[in-house]
Amino acid sequence: MNSIIIIKGKVNYQITLDPGVWIFDDRKVDLTTYFHTEQESKDELEEYTKAVSKHWEREIREGAIYPPTLKTERTYEREKILNGTFGIPFKPFLQNAEFQDDAKEIQFITKDQKYIVPLEDASEMILGFSKKGKPLKEDGPIHVYYGNGSNIDSPITHVKEIIVS
Repeated sequence: MNSIIIIKGKVNYQITLDPGVWIFDDRKVDLTTYFHTEQESKDELEEYTKAVSKHWEREIREGAIYPPTLKTERTYEREKILNGTFGIPFKPFLQNAEFQDDAKEIQFITKDQKYIVPLEDASEMILGFSKKGKPLKEDGPIHVYYGNGSNIDSPITHVKEIIVS
């Protein structure tokens, strides 16, 4: 099975998706809680500034040493990654592909059928890439979830191609 998927069609830039590296991406979301909690839009620059400020304030307060709590936090995060079920928002990939003016929809081509989604709805979608800490090898490499979570129990699986038309 090929784990690489290309966004192609009516785009200015073809984008290569490799779900195997998304576990290291800060944009990943926990799919066990994502659709059950209220989502709020974030300003990435503001989030980054807050994170840096928090880190800087912590270093001023505690010094540059690593107290035991930081080791515990790291262990917890490692456990979460090794056992978690994660996805990543589709919107940044679509923005980087830059649609051509006549693009109207996105087609998710699977081994059995084609799913057609309007561009407006596609930007809210989530691409699942791991389940209980394991990559989606049998029915992957990605699972596609609608932004409202309506297909959380039956996502689009076996995706081979993503075509903007």
